[in-house]
Amino acid sequence: MPRIGSLGTRWLGVGLAAVLAVLTLGLAVTGRLSLYINPDSAWFAIGMSLVVVIGAVASFALPLGAEQDHGHDHGDAPSTPHPDADHGATTPRRAAHGDAHTRHPVALAGTVVAGVLASAVVLVALALAPSSLSPQFASTSTSTAPVLFGGRDVVTLASTGDTAEFGVGEWATVFATATDPASFDGDAVTLTGFVSTGDAGASFLLSRFVITHCVIDAQLAAVPISWGGTAAPDGEWATVTGTVRSDSDGRLHIAAESVETVPEPEDPYEY
Repeated sequence: MPRIGSLGTRWLGVGLAAVLAVLTLGLAVTGRLSLYINPDSAWFAIGMSLVVVIGAVASFALPLGAEQDHGHDHGDAPSTPHPDADHGATTPRRAAHGDAHTRHPVALAGTVVAGVLASAVVLVALALAPSSLSPQFASTSTSTAPVLFGGRDVVTLASTGDTAEFGVGEWATVFATATDPASFDGDAVTLTGFVSTGDAGASFLLSRFVITHCVIDAQLAAVPISWGGTAAPDGEWATVTGTVRSDSDGRLHIAAESVETVPEPEDPYEY
C-alpha cells in the first residue's frame, strides 16, 4: 500500500504536469497551439512546458516515496509500555512514524476522487483532437453590442482611413462606438468569418472569436451584413467583400457585393 500511495502522489504531481507539458509542446511543434493560445503568448507556455519536462525527468533521480519526506525531525514519538519478557517490567515502545500521519478516511476519499477527476480531464485533453471554438459555441443572442476588447484607438485609426488590416473585431468596435458613423460611409472591406442569424435589418451577421491571451477569454465579435443574394448557412465560413454604409438612423452595416463560402481558416481567431 505505501508503494501505491507513493505512485499516486507522483502521478498527481509530476505525472499530470508532464502530460500537459508534452501535450503543449506537441501542439506547438504541429502548429496547432494557436487554437488555444494567442501566438504572442505562446513563448511563455512553451518555456514553462520545457521547464516541467526537465523537472519531470529529474524527478526520476528521487527514490519513490521521497515526496513524503518533510525534511524535518518530528521529535520523539509517544511511547507505549509493553511487558519485558525477562523481568516482567515495562519498557517504552515507540509508535511507528507512519502512525502519526495516518490520513482520515474522508480526506483520503477526497484525495482519491480529486485525483481521478484530474486524471480524467488530462487524459480526455490528450485523447481529443485539437479543434477551434466552433460557430455553434457562439451565443444564440449574438448582437452588435459594444465589445470589451474594443478601444478608442481603433475608432481613431479607422477615422484616418487606415483600415486595410481591420478584421471583424476592429470593425465591430467601430460599428458599436463610432460617434460620426457617416465618416465611414463608403469604406471598402473584405472580411472572413462565420455566418450567424442577423439582427433586424441585416441579412446575416459575420462573426469571429477574438482572444487576448487564450480561448478562455474569447469574445465574440459580429458585424451586420446586408446581402440581396442567398446567404451561406448558419455556421459556415464566408468571405464578404463590400462597402460600409451608414443608415438614416446612424447605424453602420456592410453592403455586400459578394459572399463566397470558404473553408475554416487555419487560424480561426483574431487577436
